[in-house]
This record gives sequence, structure tokens and C-alpha cells, in this order.
Amino acid sequence: MGRRRPRLPRLLERSRRLILGHNHPAIVAAITEQTRRGLHYGACHELEVRWAELVRACVPGAEKVRFTMTGTETTALAVRVARAATGRSKIVKLEGHFHGVHDALVAAVKDPFEIPMSAGVPTETLASTLVARHNDLAHVKALLDEHEVAAVILEPAGGRSMTAPTSPAFLRALRELTRARSVVLIFDEVVTGFRMAPGGAQEYFGVTADLACLAKAVAGGLPGAALTGRADLLDTIAFAGDSKRDRTRRVADQGTYSAAPIVAAAGVAALEILKTGEVQRELNRKGDRLRAGMNQVLKTRGVPGTVYGASSIFRIFLGADAATLGLDDGTMDVARLDRGMGPLGAKLHLAMLLHGVDYNRGSANGWLNAAMTDADIDAMVDAFDRSLDRLRQERALP
Repeated sequence: MGRRRPRLPRLLERSRRLILGHNHPAIVAAITEQTRRGLHYGACHELEVRWAELVRACVPGAEKVRFTMTGTETTALAVRVARAATGRSKIVKLEGHFHGVHDALVAAVKDPFEIPMSAGVPTETLASTLVARHNDLAHVKALLDEHEVAAVILEPAGGRSMTAPTSPAFLRALRELTRARSVVLIFDEVVTGFRMAPGGAQEYFGVTADLACLAKAVAGGLPGAALTGRADLLDTIAFAGDSKRDRTRRVADQGTYSAAPIVAAAGVAALEILKTGEVQRELNRKGDRLRAGMNQVLKTRGVPGTVYGASSIFRIFLGADAATLGLDDGTMDVARLDRGMGPLGAKLHLAMLLHGVDYNRGSANGWLNAAMTDADIDAMVDAFDRSLDRLRQERALP
């Protein structure tokens, strides 16, 4: 018989949706209890009301809430609401930002940005999406000057989980610009919602959007999502009792499993914990500690590179430091950051696996979760150190 491969400890899992870990007892208990009461009612229930109340209590500007199932569904609904409310058709998105896989927003997600991330999307559909350069307010302004724009949508912390961080100054200026033009500002907080703070990136950066798209953490790790924001915008989804208005001006939205009882139970259990901010503060501290420790390893070993990010999100880039990449002054080359480390990225990921750490290989980034301890952070830094030593011995480092 062949030798059994040892089970590798996974100190860091892919935890975007699982900020509380993979089997938090409160969430498991809530789901278990709800299964005894019913899997799916096909009607409204008390849990979805409590869930909505918790979302509203946490998220800035959350006057109303509409539950959905996925982040893709939520960003698609946000775009439809913005178009209905403004009577305009164009949408501005930022280069390198990801908003799901529906037709309207698959443009300019990955380098080379002129190629949409998916086949099967009509050019006529893509023509309604305008692409602005990352952190370039003047370019956004020019697009608003030239076109009838319904909304600007972006990941507020940075495209694709902070591959290219967004400037807080840009966010503040964008908020003022869109407000002055009556353009709907949409924050895609599928990754950052409830992670950076109870109120997500809106609270973390102090900028409130008109609409916010939530998923992953909002449902405690189950398939659930929500669109929230200004009441007048969300009201475009509601029936008014006027047959003409409801048929011609209402935004259609329906989903058999939206706010399903089991999902709502998990969401309520998660937000009851996350609403205090204690989890986020502790994770943000660990995130700072992890990035500082890994950057110290780079410095000690004399390896050009940087580990950057914010809150409990990190990204590794070997081959150039933060200043060279333009991360320090916001002049970053989004395409270069998006391409990452090339073949070296796969080698680093394999080396880290051999030392017990897993992260998102495709982007060399990760998200901490509340089950992790300071000892785990130390182990991750040590694994990074050992991995660089291994790559140096293999002459794989730049």
C-alpha cells in the first residue's frame, strides 16, 4: 500500500463569507433549531423581520432592506433600481472591480481589461457599461459629463478584495460628485460588509452610499444576500396598489428562496454577534499584526515585495515594494497588481501549503476569521518565512 499523505493543517481557509469560522456554535445551533420548525415556508416569517432589523441597526444609510440569495443577484438588482429611479441607462464601474457575473458588469474585471470576463455577453449590453480608471475622479467626472449615468458602482475598499486599494479621499470625493449629479452611488460590500466594521466599509471609511450590496457574512455563511439603502430607491421594488405604476414603473424582483428561514436563522445568529464590533476590532488588530509580521520577514530576508491590505484582509506581492507598486501614493498600476506575481504566485502558494497555510491562490490574498488566534498569526508569519527560505534555495525568488 502507498503511504497515506499527512493531513495539512489549514490555518487560513477561504473565509470571505465565514468571518466567524466554519462552524460557529451559535450559527450551527440556530440552523439546527430552525430545521425542526421548517425548512422553507414559501411565505414571510418573523426571522426575516429580525434579520432586517439587525441589518438596519448595523449598516449606515440602511433605511430599507431587500433580501436576495447571492451577491451577483444583489448587484444586478441595485443596477436595475438605479436605472428605474433615475430614468437613465448608463452605469459606471471601476477598472478591476468585480460585481458578480451578470451581463451588465462583466466588463473590465481582469487584465487585459478591454476583454470582458465572460463570453456570451452581447456587445450592445456591454456598451451600457462605462469603465473608469481606478481612483481617478477626473475620469469619473468626464464620464458623467459625457453620458446620462444612472449609477456608479464600486468595491469601496478596492477591486477584487483590495487587489488595488481604493483611496479614502477618492471615496469621499466620489460621494460628493455623485450626490451633486443625482447619480446613485452603489457600494458592493459583498466582501467588506460586516467584516471591516459592523457597518462594513461605509463605517470604516466614513462614507455612506445610496445603495449597499451585502452577501456572505450577512447570512452567516449560508447562501443569502441583501440590498439595502435609501427608502425612496428600495421603494421602486414595492407594490403600490396602482396597477399602471406596478406594471410599468415597478422594479420586478422575486426569489423563491430569498430570506428562507434557515438562511435567516443563520443571518440573525451571525449579526447578533457581529453587531457589537468586538469581533471586527480583534480581527483588524490581527490583520495589522499579520501584515506587519510578514513585511518584517521580507525586510529581514532582503526579498523585494510587500504584504498590503486593510482590516482583516491581506494580499502578498513579491518582486516589488509598496512604493514601486504605487501603493503608498495611490498611483498604482491596476493591471500590474491584477496580474500579480505570475508563476511565482503558484510556487509561493505550494510552499505555504507545505508549511500548513492555505489562502486564495489565484490572487495571493486571504481573509482572517474569528476562530483564529494570535498563535495562528505567528504560525502564518513563520510559514511565510520558511516558504521564502524554500523558494530562495530553489532560486525561485526575484
